[in-house]
Amino acid sequence: MIRWLAPTDPFPPLTAALTEPNGLLAAGGDLSPKRLIAAYRRGIFPWFGSGQPILWWSPDPRMVLYPDKLRVSRSLDKALRNRSYEVRFDTRFRAVMQACSEPRAGQDGTWINDQMIDGYCALNEQGIAHSVETWIDGELAGGLYGVALGRMFFGESMFTRAADASKIALVHLVRRLQHWRFGMIDCQMPTPHLRSMGAREVPRADFMCRLEELLSYEDVIGPWTLDDDAAA
Repeated sequence: MIRWLAPTDPFPPLTAALTEPNGLLAAGGDLSPKRLIAAYRRGIFPWFGSGQPILWWSPDPRMVLYPDKLRVSRSLDKALRNRSYEVRFDTRFRAVMQACSEPRAGQDGTWINDQMIDGYCALNEQGIAHSVETWIDGELAGGLYGVALGRMFFGESMFTRAADASKIALVHLVRRLQHWRFGMIDCQMPTPHLRSMGAREVPRADFMCRLEELLSYEDVIGPWTLDDDAAA
């Protein structure tokens, strides 16, 4: 059994998370900025499908990318040097989320519904959620979004409409996070795409230990820009 959250209920301890499905911890609550921030600070994130209640997760192990372990293939390095694109931060956050919500091959639906979009847009307005956008010929060609607290970035989703566009956004994000001395990017669930770029699985206990340390730093509040030199 998982706990049903009333509006003011705290999250249960991570030890209550199920092993099957891996990491399911609680249901209910809301997607207010206060609730979302409380979740991320505890290593928890929302993920639920159409027709489901809000479901909260903390899987074990956890997929993470350490900024200094990013792997860039030769073909991606060539695309990065091509310079036929522009990368922007936080200029079209809602559009990035909407693009991430578009149906993909092999998927029946999306977990990024209007409720999720509104919740994260509220975080973006507070300077806590961020988008990284790859623009080609004046069009939004790819990107990603996530949440930044302390020196921790929680990646949520990415999309691409042109070859390497989402990977270009990720590389620019990692470079910016390295500049600010961020220590870890949460990738949540394992995927071959992220693994190929250097992400790996770590035990939840190790993830939480590092998370606690990184959350002790001051937040880097947005909107972010490529010219931002302020460090947390």
